[in-house]
Amino acid sequence: MHVCIPGRHGAPARPPARNLTSPSPSHELGDQPETTGGERERKAASLSDPPTHPRSELWLLHSIPFLSRIADKTEESDRGAAPARWFLIDLCRPDRAMATPRPAAPLPVCFASSVALLLVVAFSSLMRSSDAYDPLDPNGNITIKWDVIQWTSDGYVAVVSLYNYQQYRHIQAPGWKLGWVWAKKEIIWAMTGGQATEQGDCSKFKANIPHCCRKDPEVVDLLPGTPYNMQIANCCKGGVLTSWAQDPNNAVASFQVSVGQAGTTNRTVKVPKNFTLKAPGPGYTCGTAKLVKPTKFISQDGRRSTQAHMTWNVTCTYSQFLAQRSPSCCVSLSSFYNDTIVNCPTCSCGCQNNSTAPGSCVEGNSPYLASVVNDPNQNSLAPLVQCTSHMCPIRVHWHVKVNYKEYWRVKITVTNFNYLMNYSQWNLVAQHPNFDNLTTIFSFNYKPLNPYGVINDTAMLWGIKYYNDLLMTAGPDGNVQSELLFRKEPSTFTFHKGWAFPRRVYFNGDNCVMPPPDAYPWLPNASPRLSASLLLPVVAALPAFAILLMTHA
Repeated sequence: MHVCIPGRHGAPARPPARNLTSPSPSHELGDQPETTGGERERKAASLSDPPTHPRSELWLLHSIPFLSRIADKTEESDRGAAPARWFLIDLCRPDRAMATPRPAAPLPVCFASSVALLLVVAFSSLMRSSDAYDPLDPNGNITIKWDVIQWTSDGYVAVVSLYNYQQYRHIQAPGWKLGWVWAKKEIIWAMTGGQATEQGDCSKFKANIPHCCRKDPEVVDLLPGTPYNMQIANCCKGGVLTSWAQDPNNAVASFQVSVGQAGTTNRTVKVPKNFTLKAPGPGYTCGTAKLVKPTKFISQDGRRSTQAHMTWNVTCTYSQFLAQRSPSCCVSLSSFYNDTIVNCPTCSCGCQNNSTAPGSCVEGNSPYLASVVNDPNQNSLAPLVQCTSHMCPIRVHWHVKVNYKEYWRVKITVTNFNYLMNYSQWNLVAQHPNFDNLTTIFSFNYKPLNPYGVINDTAMLWGIKYYNDLLMTAGPDGNVQSELLFRKEPSTFTFHKGWAFPRRVYFNGDNCVMPPPDAYPWLPNASPRLSASLLLPVVAALPAFAILLMTHA
């Protein structure tokens, strides 16, 4: 890999955005031959662009924001100096630096290690902005819509709705919690379909006491069974939001809020800021509220429409890195053609440390299991898992079961090792190239996910309602399983090199830890041990053959 670095002796001119087709001559760093004045001018003009090299792709300094700022500072400090000189450093061979002829007394260029460090810092800074990107659901998000539907004497009445546009990531009990910060001194007079978790200091109000006086209120959904006079449409589900692909009718939640001291016109009302969404813990990051075209509401008979006075949207995206420090699931593999069972990688979700942190896990046959599970001081959000080598709350096992003439069969088993959580409305996402020829699936619901339109290699699986849509806590009943029947595609089907195993597995939207590819079950005729056993007689016979040759000679 080669990197272009500007010399400090001149002001580095930003290279133009164009294709570089002709390579510049490379020279060893050292004394350069003298040139005439005309040649110097031509070389100085040509050095404003970075050199190219026919054997490698160049990474230009100004294409990286972090390094571009360094170059800009260099440009400011050296304004008015000679034209920029670009040096091409070979990171694989730092002793060779392909560069254009340097001036008589240039300052030294950066060493390859420094360049590599700068690249690491630059790319790590860029990665933070893409943590929430999911390649299997690139457009997935939760959108919060705030519709002002009525003016009051000192404020307005609004309907706030949460739309879960994520294909396979849902919010389960104890549900979502939405927060924000008021832009002025607003208060909440009343709420329907939801409630603020804290009232705050409302001591200055004598007669009518507001529902919430906090500057930063947090709102939760009401529970099922709430009286009808406290409900609105799409409320009162206990904060549970299903995923869009699994159940779009229940992927929406709403509540109504009456806001006071807020202004009574479109110009005086200020949009709240610093929105937060907990589901129920961290993981979601919300952007700023943006004013959009007012929402239109269609009457039940479809013959009349009304619209909100104001509407603003907030988009929240999920990041598994923010939600939890360690993964929450892992994958194990097995097959009919190999006796080896590839377990989840050791310490996939953590390591056993009961000696230093008692209570991190519990043995399945422990006499203290019941007392630990029923401990009232136990944090229900923190998993209490069974002691295993992988320490994951969820394990997904993929077993290649049967090979037919035109079909092949896979068995999937999802096991819960968490003693504190039932997974309701769970879902599983698997990626495999043969999902475009899935013919039958038993005891699971199935929906193809085509985030890129033409490639059908991703499947979403979830339980059948009232049958296996609830994954029980760890124990004899803490598993669900199904079998999948695939039709073979002659041009692509093979059992070689782990092709029959999934490329990626998600459980409830979280990416599961896969075993390393070199640990996958191998076909017997492709086993490294078998190859070694075949070579062993040949190696053993070589000395005897050499002795025979020496004897006859």
